[in-house]
Amino acid sequence: MSKHQTIFSCYKCGAQFPKWSGQCFECQAWGTIKEGEENAKKQESKKAKKLFNTENLIDINKVSNEHFDRLKIKMREIDTVFGGGIVKGSITLIGGEPGIGKSTLSLQLFKQLEGGEEALLYISGEESASQIKLRMDRLDYSAKNLKFLSETNVEQIQAAIETVKPKLAIIDSIQTIHSNQVESEPGNVAQIRACTVKLMEVAKQNNIPVIITGHVTKDGSVAGPKTLEHLVDTVLYLEGDKLHGYRILRSTKNRFGSTNEVGILEMTDKGLQEVEDPSKAFLDSSTQNTAGSVISCFAEGNRVFFCEVQALVSPTIFGYPQRKTAGYDLNRLQMISAVLLKRARLNLTNQDIHLNIVGGFKIKEPAIDLSVALAIYSALKDKPIPKNTVVIGELGLGGEIRSVFNLEKRINEAEKLGFAQVIIPDVKINKDYKIKITRIKEIGELMKV
Repeated sequence: MSKHQTIFSCYKCGAQFPKWSGQCFECQAWGTIKEGEENAKKQESKKAKKLFNTENLIDINKVSNEHFDRLKIKMREIDTVFGGGIVKGSITLIGGEPGIGKSTLSLQLFKQLEGGEEALLYISGEESASQIKLRMDRLDYSAKNLKFLSETNVEQIQAAIETVKPKLAIIDSIQTIHSNQVESEPGNVAQIRACTVKLMEVAKQNNIPVIITGHVTKDGSVAGPKTLEHLVDTVLYLEGDKLHGYRILRSTKNRFGSTNEVGILEMTDKGLQEVEDPSKAFLDSSTQNTAGSVISCFAEGNRVFFCEVQALVSPTIFGYPQRKTAGYDLNRLQMISAVLLKRARLNLTNQDIHLNIVGGFKIKEPAIDLSVALAIYSALKDKPIPKNTVVIGELGLGGEIRSVFNLEKRINEAEKLGFAQVIIPDVKINKDYKIKITRIKEIGELMKV
């Protein structure tokens, strides 16, 4: 008889240990480690080898290209992010900060899918039916086939989905759901994983699309294990500033489409609405030339958006100059300030610099480095930059101007929107444009231009 090894596991986080301990070394909880069943992995491995059937092997060359059956949403921006619609039998995770609009987006998905005899199922562990009805009235949504269930037990949710067989099921949110088979609190790592696996099973077996919502942590990732994103088919993030109306629906994982897509939505009193011209969504409509204001553009996936970069430079009151940003990386602003001091001979040692990206959007890509440098120069010298000029380029530590991704696509968009001039790095362009193109090699040339 083979010797079995006893294992001990923490029912709060799921960590396993070879011997008992009073405290879990993973989650630091006390009194949560219990003796588990005997480990028979070797016996199970031998059985699996004997039971393996070679007929399960598939020749990939004989597999035909199948088109996935999708549910079309009548909002173009949402359909684009999903890759053409919600795939039946898929499970999607929508993450976002509390209050950003995840529940509103869920109801609007139901509103766009109304029609036909198939029911829609909304399961909430956070809100009551009266709260959902109040939000529906605000959205002017008079449901015909929408069924609501207030439940936090995943086994009951499985039974409800299998019984109703809805066109679409949405669970809000995954942090409130628990399983009877896992001895831990709702929202725990083990609970979230177990509940997601059960929801994935019911979605695949019944060919029903399931959407789960989840809150995010301070660093912007979904609260729970990172493996949660590996389990689901599609991961979407709803981002934006609560003080501004624009929301960005971003795809970070999509097994049925591209992850280079973003959707621009606007939060109104009637819910999330499509933006007619997304390229100009973050661009201020004012035409007044102000010192320290420069127009630039940034890329999100396959789309280009224009924005206004504002800088304010003022003499410092304290001994150490301050650097403040809104919508831009503070460390990158420090680097650009150092480059301007060293390479462009701008004395910023006694100047406070305040930088703002108009519209409340947070930009991470380096394509607006050149516009940030020009905005600081414009504010320092009190020289306005024409509003019909777009500035694009990455700034290197040696003061050189580097090329950026999708440069020609950005020039195309600037020409379509009627800008008169675009300042870019000194690179070769394969197409002739009507818009005036000014090329610069290093930061000193920009100051002369």
